[in-house]
Amino acid sequence: MKKFFGQLKKSNCKFAVVQSKFNEFITENLLKGALDCFEHWGIEEQNIHLFKVPGAFELPVTADKLASLKIYDAIVCLGAVIRGDTPHFEYISNAVSLNLARSSINNKVPIIFGVLTTNTLEQAIERTGEKQNNKGWEAAEAAIEMADLFEKIKSIKN
Repeated sequence: MKKFFGQLKKSNCKFAVVQSKFNEFITENLLKGALDCFEHWGIEEQNIHLFKVPGAFELPVTADKLASLKIYDAIVCLGAVIRGDTPHFEYISNAVSLNLARSSINNKVPIIFGVLTTNTLEQAIERTGEKQNNKGWEAAEAAIEMADLFEKIKSIKN
């Protein structure tokens, strides 16, 4: 049996990061975590493109447009949807998660879900700590692994 898995390692892969500006005090910490991770694994700054969108709802269409260009090896989407007193939370979090997954599958590009969906502001803050305690860091690591795995899949010969 031959096994395939992505590795965390330096590469020349290109990454897009799409960041929601809504709840920016949270998403800026997610972005910092993602960028710290890319730097930690030796991904050069010129291979990372940052796109900022108004809110989480705009993440899927932007990621879809970027994925359709076929120039990025993986796309990291960062956002924060915090539950409030209305059903808005459910509509946004469901639409974002389903449409990011759909875009990833349709475009055959890894689109990483780095969107916090929390009940409270405190829960969101807990998930934006330092290094591996930061969900932005985790999303960037997933992007690096998936980009590496997809490179290996491309090289498979019968």
